[in-house]
Formats: sequence, structure tokens, C-alpha cells
Amino acid sequence: MEVRSEGIQVRCDKLPGPVIPKTRLRIWFIRVCSSIVLWTCLVQLVTVSELWHSQLISGITNGIYHITQVQLPIQGDNGVAQSPPVFLPPRNYTSNGFLRVSCNGGLNQMRAAICDMVTVARFLNLTLVVPELDKTSFWADPSNFEDIFDVKHFIDSLRDEVRIVKRVPKKFSSKWGYSTLEMPPVSWSNEKYYLEQILPLFGKHKVLRFNKTDTRLANNGLPLDLQKLRCRVNYQALKFTPQIEHLGRKLIRMLHEKGPFVALHLRYEMDMLAFSGCTHGCTETEAEELKRLRYAFPWWREKEIISDERRSQGLCPLTPEEAALTLRALGFGRETQIYIAAGEIYGGERRLAQLRAVFPRIVKKETLLTRDDLWQFQNHSSQMAALDFMVSVASNTFVPTYDGNMAKVVEGHRRYSGFKKTILLDRKKLVELFDMHRNGTLSWNEFADAARQVHEKRMAQPTRRRVILDKPKEEDYFYANPHECLCEETNCDDLLGPHNTTQVS
Repeated sequence: MEVRSEGIQVRCDKLPGPVIPKTRLRIWFIRVCSSIVLWTCLVQLVTVSELWHSQLISGITNGIYHITQVQLPIQGDNGVAQSPPVFLPPRNYTSNGFLRVSCNGGLNQMRAAICDMVTVARFLNLTLVVPELDKTSFWADPSNFEDIFDVKHFIDSLRDEVRIVKRVPKKFSSKWGYSTLEMPPVSWSNEKYYLEQILPLFGKHKVLRFNKTDTRLANNGLPLDLQKLRCRVNYQALKFTPQIEHLGRKLIRMLHEKGPFVALHLRYEMDMLAFSGCTHGCTETEAEELKRLRYAFPWWREKEIISDERRSQGLCPLTPEEAALTLRALGFGRETQIYIAAGEIYGGERRLAQLRAVFPRIVKKETLLTRDDLWQFQNHSSQMAALDFMVSVASNTFVPTYDGNMAKVVEGHRRYSGFKKTILLDRKKLVELFDMHRNGTLSWNEFADAARQVHEKRMAQPTRRRVILDKPKEEDYFYANPHECLCEETNCDDLLGPHNTTQVS
């Protein structure tokens, strides 16, 4: 194109003007914008990597598992493909704040606490942060929630009841003027306490952290829907990680291949003996060692304990020797396969000798599995306890020698699974029988007959919980017998008996 003006002819494509500077400016602008975008992405990646760093290994393995779960059908223990779980849509509600909880105690005490805290978050319309697990107790287990439980399943399976997040959003941090209120809720509290004493605190503090969670919800007196939610969390939402589930199923399969088996929860472990002050059968050196340990832990309140008095009250775990006498009296023969569901027995093989002499088919996870199987769980007592939990629930007969948290939670799980045989030992009566047999007052046959008679109605048969008004520690524990979840209202009286048969004032 040409432009003519006053006799001057100029070709536009030859004009020198600002074309070259504009091109350079455009290139420079594109480079600046690209640099800004790249640096922004880099900062975001660094931030995310910091958040994920401490959980990188478990996050990768669990992530791979969940990806394959979406793409492939789930394989059951019998090799038959199963459909992946279908979850209900998320519940839509306005959250009153964020509830953080720090669970204290061993695996099963924390398990029950998690069920309670989900329930509290539900009826207060809160957002629950994935629970923190105890790392400072006797066991010093460094495991996080996602190291033991399938966190994705936990969140997704409860989304129709309560919103669960992995962490509190940054906008609710102290940087933005928010403070977290830390407190322990009152033990054995009912719905009224949480509605009147706890919920108003969220008006000032958007984030509350319960630094103790053991037995903070009442056994009884809660609405039926909340009791059933506690069961749903316990029996459906709290699923172990794929690694634990796989190894637990392997253990169960190995045991069943050899025939029926008894899971003996032999709670004759150092921490229990030190805590309870029970030293029957121990040497003087061992008794002194246990006493020193008891004094070393300030949260174990009782220090001076008379072992014989505690034992006569039925408050001590059975010794391995007493367990052998009990099982033999109850009709278990030498051919019985017995799985020891416990950690290291205090005194080791020396204390197991008499039990092994009576029942030579004694096995433990450490003898059934290889070191390669167990290496990832070493020094993680809660993960090892999860294996014992799975085996105990699946056993043909479960016999706990002490009514601690694992014994109670497994008992409830077995009731929920169809009232599987669980022998609830009357330790106070047994101690009387042991001593009478040892001093020759009772012959073996008399001892065995008496032991069987005592336990005829202690096989975890269907019944309602025993309620003792204003004495929650003495009444039946919800998680040992969640009778609200074991039947429909139309047939509960037929299965469990009338409501008033277990009320104690």
C-alpha cells in the first residue's frame, strides 16, 4: 500500500517507526507474566510439600491403594470381586466451628474416644478435624491416625453425618486473630452438658481442642440416633489401613487353616502390672521393678498398692499359670489352638512355660509371621495391637484375662457380629477357687465343676447393659454391649429382655 501526500510517496511496509520497539515490549511482557506464573506455582508446590512431608510415605501408599480401588473391583478374602463402597451424599449444614481432639491411651481407648467425638461433632453441628493420636503414653507410639486407620474411608463414609477435614483452615489461625481453646470435657457427660457448656464456647473461639477424650460421653441416656452413630463409626467407619487389613487377614487365614482357635487376651504385660500394682507370681526383683515404673509415670495416680488385696478383689489380670488352669477347667483340651493376643509377656517364655505345657499349640503373631511381614509395624504398638484386635474379633472363642479397653471393645464387636462366643471371666470368684485348689480344699474335679458353673451365664449372651445411676464407672460400658445397635426396636425385648431388668438405682 502506498500513501501520497503533497507529492511524497511512502510505502507503509518500509516505515521505520515504532514496530520493532512494540514487538520487543510484547515479548518482554510475556516473559514477565510467565515468570510470575512459574514462581507462583513454585511457591504453592513448596507449601504443599511442607504440609505433606511428614506423611509422605503413608500418603503415597494409601493414595495408590485408593486409586486402584476406583479403577478395579475389590477382592474379598475368598477371591471374589466386590463392588467398591457407595457413600451417601454429604450432609449440608452450617458449621458452628472446628473441633480438634487429642486421643489419649492405647489403641482401643482411642478408638472408643474417636467414636464419641464424631458423635459430639454431629449433634453440635461442628466440623471435626481428623483426630490426633497419643504419642506420649507408656507405649510412645509415633503413629498418626492415617498410619492406623483408612482416613479417606473414615471421612467419606461419615460425610452424610458430619464434615471431617484433615486440618483447620489457615484463616482460623492466630495469624488472623483466632485462638484455639484447649480443655478436657467432663467425663461421662450427656447431651445437655455439650449443648449448654461446650457449644456456647464456639461463639468466641471458632476452634476448640479437647486434650483428653477418654470416656467423655455417657454410656446411657443419649438419643437412639446418637447411640447408633457411635456404633456406625466403630463398626463401619473405623477401618484399618490396607497394610494392616491385609496382614490381619493373612493371620486369620493361617489360624483358620489349622482349625478353630481361641484368642487369649493375656494382659500379663509390664505396663498393666505396673499400673495395677499386681505382682502375684513375680519375684521380689520384678515387683520392685514394676513399682519403680509405676512411680515414673505421674498420670498413674495410685502409687502404693497392696497386690494381694487388689487380687482378692478381682482387680488383677490372671497370670499365665492361672489362665492355664482356667482354660483347662472350662473344657479346653491340649489340642486347642491358642493365639496369644498381647504384647510381650512379662517374664517372657519363663512365665509362659506352664501355659505351654498344658496347651502346646500356642502361637503369637511373632511366631506365625516373618520378620519381613512385621518390620513395618515394629516399635508401633498401636499397629501391632490392631493385628491382635482383628484376630480376636475373628476368633472362634475370645477369652480376656482382664477387662481393659481391648477386652471391652472386642466383646462389643463380637456381640455386633452375631454374639460370637466370648468368655467373661469372673476373676474375683476364680481367685477364691485358685487358692482353695492350691491349699487342697478343692480337688481338681471340684475346682473344674465350680469354674464351669460360675461361667455358664458369662458367655456374652444377649442382654441389656446394666445401668447404675450416678456411677458410670461401675455400670456396663457402652462399647462392651451396645445393645441399641444389636436389634430393631420391634424385637429388642425378645432378644434382650424388658427394659427394666438391668436398671440399678
